[in-house]
Amino acid sequence: MEFKKVDCSICAVFVVVLVLCTGLVSGGDIVHQDDIAPSRPGCNNNFVLVKVPIWVDGIEVTEFVGVGARFGPTLESKEKRANQTRLAFADPPDCCSTPRNKLTGEAILVHRGNCSFTTKANVAEDAGASSILIINNQTELFKMVCEPHEPDLDIGIPAIMLPQHAGTSLIKFLGNSSSVSVQLYSPKRPMVDVAEVFLWLMAVATILCASYWSAWRAREAAIEQDKLLKDGSNECNVTEGSRSGVVLEINIISAVLFVVVASCFLIMLYKLMSSWFIEVLVVLFAIGGVEGLQTCLVALLSCFRWFERFGQSYIKIPFLGPVSYLTLAISPFCIAFAVLWAVYRHISFAWIGQDILGIALIITVLQVVQIPNLKVGTVLLSCSLLYDLFWVFLSKSLFHKSVMIVVARGDKSGEDGIPMLLKIPRLFDPWHGYSIIGFGDIILPGLLVAFSLRYDWLCNKRLRDGYFLWAMLAYGLGLLTTYVALNLMDGHGQPALLYIVPFTLGTFLTLGKQRGDLKHLWTRGEPDRPCPHVRLQPE
Repeated sequence: MEFKKVDCSICAVFVVVLVLCTGLVSGGDIVHQDDIAPSRPGCNNNFVLVKVPIWVDGIEVTEFVGVGARFGPTLESKEKRANQTRLAFADPPDCCSTPRNKLTGEAILVHRGNCSFTTKANVAEDAGASSILIINNQTELFKMVCEPHEPDLDIGIPAIMLPQHAGTSLIKFLGNSSSVSVQLYSPKRPMVDVAEVFLWLMAVATILCASYWSAWRAREAAIEQDKLLKDGSNECNVTEGSRSGVVLEINIISAVLFVVVASCFLIMLYKLMSSWFIEVLVVLFAIGGVEGLQTCLVALLSCFRWFERFGQSYIKIPFLGPVSYLTLAISPFCIAFAVLWAVYRHISFAWIGQDILGIALIITVLQVVQIPNLKVGTVLLSCSLLYDLFWVFLSKSLFHKSVMIVVARGDKSGEDGIPMLLKIPRLFDPWHGYSIIGFGDIILPGLLVAFSLRYDWLCNKRLRDGYFLWAMLAYGLGLLTTYVALNLMDGHGQPALLYIVPFTLGTFLTLGKQRGDLKHLWTRGEPDRPCPHVRLQPE
């Protein structure tokens, strides 16, 4: 079989993927709570995204997205209930003084600057406007707040900030003597989107497949070792040495170093986030995806009688060494698949290719990398949890933004985010976008779940009496809790390990203590294997 050789390229891919993987579940923010901006009666709204459809001469031509102000009334959430209002351009454009044009309930379009946002809103309301649209002088949206020393406000019209390009388009429409109308509403995200259900199933199924494959490999290696040990006890040390080359085992030092190295790479991603750097990550992901897809397809096809002979026949290739004929035949397809995804990754259904490559890569990593015992797993998951919490929440105090969320979304890069994510489009969400989950939220707890099944099989434990069933259920419940928290937080990105680690690790430790296996799981992680008399019965 081709499983007994650790490919250095796979190890390199693992290092890159594990270091770059983000631990985040997100649905995209539509409500932004702000504890820093001044808050007082009349100025305590949350910052909400606002849809602004545009009609020109009675025909809807486009739609912009703005952000609501800290002040003013709450916007309508249903499109059918939102009024369609004629748009007028302020004269003077900054609306810092009474407009010269007469207003009778129009929405007024103004430029930012020369006076405060609240002054503009008060002037527009006194002039008879029904709402005010303020054009930002930058491409990004800006939060409109009250001045620190202003008295309590009673502004009765909604104020919306629009990006610069939206204002340019609207001024052009108005300049053509066209009749321009706008509609303002802020739809609410549904409590549950089918994308989250499929993403949950995808993550759970990926760990399930990877765990069974890892346990099957471990049992095959143990059976083969059993056969060799029957020839004499002198073979024992040789066999154990050969088994250590099958996988890359994490130790406590590497578990701690992971957090340090991953943090350094995350800062690098945050500082260098740009279109060219995303291109570099796309190339790395495509290389890893090719390796993962090839490994999974070769293993799958080798199970069929027609391909078994090709999977066990090898040819020597310069610089690569022995390569099976099956691998040689599969490689062009895998390379073509990854290249096509990289080239056409901006089209609407490219997420399918990204998820296929990502799942294959995750499964491959969980075969190559293993934790030897529960102690290493506890250290790794605990450090990863601290890493997640710091870079999602606490990093705001140092960088003024959540570093993990900025990196995952690919802010300032012109892309939809880094490729080291599984994502599914939100089908019933009026804001569209994607639900995402970072590779780290699957790989890191997946290492513990895969370890539990290997232990159960090597100990000949039944499903209910073992640890895998409960570890798998704990992971599923932890991820489900993450999505509940995500929806309760209006789509704000959540560190999934905050919920997954207590469920999985807590379940494992509690069961181990109750059953009296904790000491053995903590230090050895595998059943005692007498030499040379070993008997393993596959279930």
